[in-house]
Amino acid sequence: MAKRLLSVFERKTTENFPFRDEEFEAVGINLKKEVDRVFGRSLAIRELDSGSDNSTEIELVNLTAPHYDVERFGITFVASPRHADVLIVTGAVTLNMATAAKKTYDAMPNPKFVVAVGDDACGFGILNGSYAVLGCADKLFDVDLKITGNPPSPKDILKGLLALTEKIKKQKIL
Repeated sequence: MAKRLLSVFERKTTENFPFRDEEFEAVGINLKKEVDRVFGRSLAIRELDSGSDNSTEIELVNLTAPHYDVERFGITFVASPRHADVLIVTGAVTLNMATAAKKTYDAMPNPKFVVAVGDDACGFGILNGSYAVLGCADKLFDVDLKITGNPPSPKDILKGLLALTEKIKKQKIL
């Protein structure tokens, strides 16, 4: 009995688990610098699920979780397209979502940037060609960047956003 009581108060040991991904941190720091340079403030993202299987959304939500915490890099997800700089489209655009997706895009202020995230939104998914699917995000929008993967990892999404800032910076120079 005494041994059980003592085991409650003694220090427990756990396995060593790395809490930081150094490559993710480096990409995030570079992204923060580029977001400040290109946008002069934070980057507001509106996510649009146009008919996906939710795997990409899970990875996007992971970006906002404490483990990744992309807000420290100046990336925020907003509820209204009127506050967004970037529209992230996930999933193949279904016929039922085409009108709503177009209205979401039209509600965004200029300049508008669209990123297709995930294989379905990029036109490589298994849902493309279905009777209920219009197609990839290119069918409705001028897509500025495609991030492939089913689903892409949070690190890949962050790298894609860094590539988007590089593309925007080159367009401003030209």
